[in-house]
Amino acid sequence: MYDKIIPPTTGSKITFKKGEPIVPDNPIIPFIRGDGTGIDIWPAAQKVLDAAVAKAYKGTRQISWFKVYAGDEACDLYGTYQYLPQDTLTAIEEYGVAIKGPLTTPIGGGIRSLNVALRQIFDLYACVRPCRYYAGTPSPHKNPEKLDVIIYRENTEDIYLGIEWKQGSEIGDRLIKILNEELIPATPEHGKKQIPLDSGIGIKPISKSGSQRLVRRAIQHALLLPKNKQQVTLVHKGNIMKYTEGAFRDWGYEVATSEYRQDIVTERESWILSNKEKNPNISLEDNAQQIDPGFNSLTPEKKAQIIQEVEEVLNSIWATHGDGKWKDKIMVNDRIADSIFQQIQTRPDEYSILATMNLNGDYLSDAAAAIVGGLGMGPGANIGDSSAIFEATHGTAPKHAGLDRINPGSVILSGVMMLEYMGWQEAADLVKKGLGDAIANGQVTYDLARLLEPPVEPLKCSEFAEAIIQHFG
Repeated sequence: MYDKIIPPTTGSKITFKKGEPIVPDNPIIPFIRGDGTGIDIWPAAQKVLDAAVAKAYKGTRQISWFKVYAGDEACDLYGTYQYLPQDTLTAIEEYGVAIKGPLTTPIGGGIRSLNVALRQIFDLYACVRPCRYYAGTPSPHKNPEKLDVIIYRENTEDIYLGIEWKQGSEIGDRLIKILNEELIPATPEHGKKQIPLDSGIGIKPISKSGSQRLVRRAIQHALLLPKNKQQVTLVHKGNIMKYTEGAFRDWGYEVATSEYRQDIVTERESWILSNKEKNPNISLEDNAQQIDPGFNSLTPEKKAQIIQEVEEVLNSIWATHGDGKWKDKIMVNDRIADSIFQQIQTRPDEYSILATMNLNGDYLSDAAAAIVGGLGMGPGANIGDSSAIFEATHGTAPKHAGLDRINPGSVILSGVMMLEYMGWQEAADLVKKGLGDAIANGQVTYDLARLLEPPVEPLKCSEFAEAIIQHFG
């Protein structure tokens, strides 16, 4: 089955049922060390994870690690341009859950991004990135502790699908000609728009099925959170891109209200219900006027639509959601993408789970990570229905490789996400406690040490791992 690698002789496979992992007490988990600083941060992370599992379960549970290869390290073993060998793909498919350090983006090979390739090959449609603050971490914000969000980023569509044509290419020019001469004129809403002839062209597909399976996972996650964090915000630019990003929003609401009706309330529904609770005799028109401030300036047809919306909400969910019962439901709302960038800085405590498409999620997850200490403290997971890969979210930083100085926090916290995904919460909690206490005590690597006031003597990467373990308690 394998060409150059040998699986562990002990351990069992993780299997999946209805998209959820079934985890034995001794799972075999493939790991990719990673390029550049992966040589430093992976051993540190593995040591922390193993120590947490040993302490939490006293030998009744143990991970059997299976080394597989990708990136530059794979080329060293498998040959030039063999950045993602079949051995590695076979191992991930067979064992289901894997973890990886940072990987080089190939230059001159056939893969645009190894990370994107892995997500698309295994249909890992949900990129999950929690951003929370650990006390003592230096931050450019005054109150970083107020931010505690989980970003659910669609992982397989949008412009990241990579369907584009170079400016001046034969196919690109032909596509522009067809759009300008046939398709745009045949679509009245586009008017006399034309694409400049010297353009590069990219395609932005957003599907109903892809959007809804992401939102479905986000809502399922929200059900597991404390009541005060049970909120899912659909992030989009639907005011401009109505049939892609706007559709993402609409499809998100559709899956929420059709599949999770007893568990959720939309923000707009909450306004309607609240208005009736405050004034039981409120008319449908007055209720409509209160939920839409521009109501009086609308056309009669639009007014009628909103009044009908109010009536339908009250008829359908007043019995189950009225009289304040909606306050115990998951709140589903939506925000324009550019607005949410501002609001996670000015009103961060108002948000919990942010569900978004690929490109917006890329920007948003890095921006949120900056608030709580940077990508060195940013974990990530790529989750599908039959496999999951957990990863450091930062780059390879080759100039720091082998110096035992880089912050291993990202891959350690990605390991925490992996443990939680496996249901090993006790071990995950130990790592979070150890890491939080180490930072609070000023035991940090150089990237954080240089930002502390007053500055502290930095720990080596390996020393930081030891400090985390010592703070398990």
